[in-house]
Amino acid sequence: MNEQLLFNVVDLAGTFAFAISGATAARRCQLDLFGILAIAYITACGGGIARDVMIGAIPPAGLSDWRYLLTAVIAALFTIAAYPWVERLTYPVRLFDAMGLGLFAVYGAHKALLFGHNAEVAVLLGMVTAIGGGMARDVLLTRVSIVLQKEIYALAALAGAAMTVIGERLGWPPVWATWLPILFCFSLRFLSLHRHWNLPRFGRDPDA
Repeated sequence: MNEQLLFNVVDLAGTFAFAISGATAARRCQLDLFGILAIAYITACGGGIARDVMIGAIPPAGLSDWRYLLTAVIAALFTIAAYPWVERLTYPVRLFDAMGLGLFAVYGAHKALLFGHNAEVAVLLGMVTAIGGGMARDVLLTRVSIVLQKEIYALAALAGAAMTVIGERLGWPPVWATWLPILFCFSLRFLSLHRHWNLPRFGRDPDA
């Protein structure tokens, strides 16, 4: 598999995973068919659209490439049809979020580098790609975003994007520079859920 095909597969796999996450959350909120499709698409493509605007990839791939819309629609319809099965998974939204998180963090960082941006920009835009759609989903469903809560989420995306940039700068083989960061990001996110790892939280000062 050549490098470009590899990253296309990663991007569409992330789109599918995040679309399932969005469709599941929308289904739980009892939205209608259009609402489920819209939330699935926004969750899947929101971060990538924001990234493309920032790096000057206009029009954004999420709007101009029919594969993203089709992938999101297929994922949403699959979720509707198989909803009882999806709900039997432990933390279904968070599970598919974790899958999409690693996939998008890596692809976002790679695309920023491909457009000639430096390592710092690539790492930050890898994180934006990974968390942007989920944040948009949570805003539309009027709930506090996972990113702003105590769980390790954005940090996992940042770590995955950073590992991708390091791998590409050091000349790792494309498979290593792609799948190792994906696995690391997913593992960090999944283990943080399973073992209840959290970032520090600061309560209100009783004397304030």
